[in-house]
Amino acid sequence: MRIRIPRPKLGRPKSSDVTSGVVTGLFSIPEGMAYASIAGFNPVSGLYAGVVPPILGSLTAPTVLMITTLTSAIALTGQSALADAGLDPHDAGNVAALTVLVGVIMILMGVLRLGVVLAFVSNAVMVGFSTGIALQIITGVLKDATGYKPQGHNKLTQLADWLVHAGDWKLSATLVAAATVAVWALTRAVKRLEPVALLTAMVAVSAAVAILGTDVDLVRDIANIPAALPSCTVPAWDVMPELAAGAVSVALVALAQAAGISPSVPNPDGSRSSVNGDFVSQGVANVGGGLFQALPSGGSLSRTGVAASAGAVTRWAGIISGVFLALVVLVAGSLAEHIPMPVIGGLILVVGGELVRGKRRDILLVLRTSKLSSAAMVVTFLATTQLPLQRAIVIGAVLSLLLYCAQAARRARFTALARDDTTGQWSTAPVPDKLPPGEVTVLDYEGSSLFAELPTLRTRLPDPKGARDAVLVLAIRTAPDIPSSAILKALRRYTDTLHAEGGRLVLAGAHPAQLALLRRTGLADHLDADAVVPAEGPLLAPLDRAHAEARVWIATRRSTHG
Repeated sequence: MRIRIPRPKLGRPKSSDVTSGVVTGLFSIPEGMAYASIAGFNPVSGLYAGVVPPILGSLTAPTVLMITTLTSAIALTGQSALADAGLDPHDAGNVAALTVLVGVIMILMGVLRLGVVLAFVSNAVMVGFSTGIALQIITGVLKDATGYKPQGHNKLTQLADWLVHAGDWKLSATLVAAATVAVWALTRAVKRLEPVALLTAMVAVSAAVAILGTDVDLVRDIANIPAALPSCTVPAWDVMPELAAGAVSVALVALAQAAGISPSVPNPDGSRSSVNGDFVSQGVANVGGGLFQALPSGGSLSRTGVAASAGAVTRWAGIISGVFLALVVLVAGSLAEHIPMPVIGGLILVVGGELVRGKRRDILLVLRTSKLSSAAMVVTFLATTQLPLQRAIVIGAVLSLLLYCAQAARRARFTALARDDTTGQWSTAPVPDKLPPGEVTVLDYEGSSLFAELPTLRTRLPDPKGARDAVLVLAIRTAPDIPSSAILKALRRYTDTLHAEGGRLVLAGAHPAQLALLRRTGLADHLDADAVVPAEGPLLAPLDRAHAEARVWIATRRSTHG
């Protein structure tokens, strides 16, 4: 099976892409190492996840500004996958096997066009999921920003615990983080300096911390940065069967996180993104990164936010970030070790806050749309902040399915149509409670044909009792196929009742798929001869034909009765 992926256009890098690449590359040093360390991996593997994956991802991703690299959720899910398989997370062969396997799964999902599943995920669920991820980003750096590690079994309780224990914040770390945010805000207020606000804040505050000798944690407190590029690593092929299930979980978490990037950060060039193309792109990034000591990667909302905030306008920003990080590691690793962790924490707080701020209109829109959508958004948000991310994804998918079914069932309705014999024009009319005897009643059915619509069919079809010589013409041309046997059974029963009262049911406008289904299930034979009018000719031609034949049938019945 082939998949069409928009061909990436490189063009020429802009000056703002260079700035953005530098900022994003610098962010990858402490953030990548911190995520790897938290999950129990070698911190250097997290660092290397910012080299090859961003380059390959940015070269191939239809979502132009998406940065493919390690995230906290991916790191934690990857650690769980290795632990479940009883494998050592510090073994380079095991890590390479997991990363490559995750990449292969992503590519297969893209080639099989499984990205279409995300099209059925409701906007309310995606807003709740994206907002929850933004909160995870914020809570993930609270310790770096204030020196206090919040306690709690979920992100909301951690945030509450952090606020309650403000007295336990480390003063030096808090002041450095606050200064970082302040410098960013002041720089951003100057329109010309807005693209370099993040870089300015990072460099200026880091320099001030070094000059003043402020006692705060530095990047080197996580691990030393080796002055060498990542070497090629052969995956441990024999452990891949044991990692298969875990790799699927890692892939789903990574892809779900990346799904929120294209709506949050649209392509600056106006080109269209492709979910399936992004799947394949992230897969390629993982296969390549796995061979060069990188941990599993995916589209990072926080790193993409950093790139966009720093002025990225083309995919060159991601490419430059990987190349710049490689150069820093190679020639200036010891210098990058002096970046203060509160500086990174402060800037990540800014990025997370901007992501939440960007969702405020979407949140208000969902809240004003319906109570059901609002509930789905809130439940997804709570699941994302309180449960393992893979479970939150499943809950979001189930909620989307329930929302779709509920909304589809509510769309089911009948509209009565009346024909003007003089002009031949059709107009709408109230649906009668009972079929008037000796008359033609025309109803247009609109719905999705879900079995949940069965109550609508039963309660809104006119009562056939006493409908002698009456004809009900049911227009179904604009209705989809009827996959529910319960709906077919209901139509059969209604037909039997109508026949017993001396009336007739006619289905008008059946397209070929519907006609084949009616014949295959025997409903066409159960109706009177010629009681199914196929969809042929102009849109209203079947309706005109069915109406005319119904009037002839009534006239014939009346003349027969005398």
